[in-house]
Amino acid sequence: MARNPRNQRYPASEDLPAARGGSPVARLWRARTELLLLGGLTLIVMGLLGAAHAGHWVPFVLTAGAASVPAATRFGRNWVVAHFWCVVSRRRLQRTCLETTLHTRAGRIPLVLWITPTTTGEKALVMVRAGISAEAFEAYAEEIAAACWARAVRVHRHRTRAQFLIVEIVRRDEAPGATSPGLDRLYGRRSWIPLRSELEEPPDLATLPQAA
Repeated sequence: MARNPRNQRYPASEDLPAARGGSPVARLWRARTELLLLGGLTLIVMGLLGAAHAGHWVPFVLTAGAASVPAATRFGRNWVVAHFWCVVSRRRLQRTCLETTLHTRAGRIPLVLWITPTTTGEKALVMVRAGISAEAFEAYAEEIAAACWARAVRVHRHRTRAQFLIVEIVRRDEAPGATSPGLDRLYGRRSWIPLRSELEEPPDLATLPQAA
């Protein structure tokens, strides 16, 4: 029996196509953050070991000072936590695509091009594959929210390029005066259409015809 029958895109008599791991390039792209962190930590450890072997202790002091700055400030701690959740949400979003019908018959899942923290959670920029649409993501909004351990998920489709969408992961209410720790403002606002009517913005009064 197919999983998630209420949003099953394939015929009832057809089994859910098995998702593949993807090509080596796609796997490297999905794990890019973890690989970069691992590579950076490896270089730092090798450099510190080389300095210790040569009897130089200044690099240890500089490294300890650089690591203590984020931990000693509230902004630094919030920045680290926010980007940690970005990595978690990206992984969980990809896992949801594998476990539901948000992949093609060939088993290819959409690409998470970018994910950035916001004042309420995270925003992921996604490029869908052929055969998948933003409406399909909206149909699985509850599954995505549960997988990401979030409160809710909102999906926005690009106005002119339907292959691009934003998955907004909401974890908390926006605090008054809070500033976004990420770069979600680069996505813009008028380029995206919310797929739920209650999320649509009011019309721009400046563009409406004025009464005589």
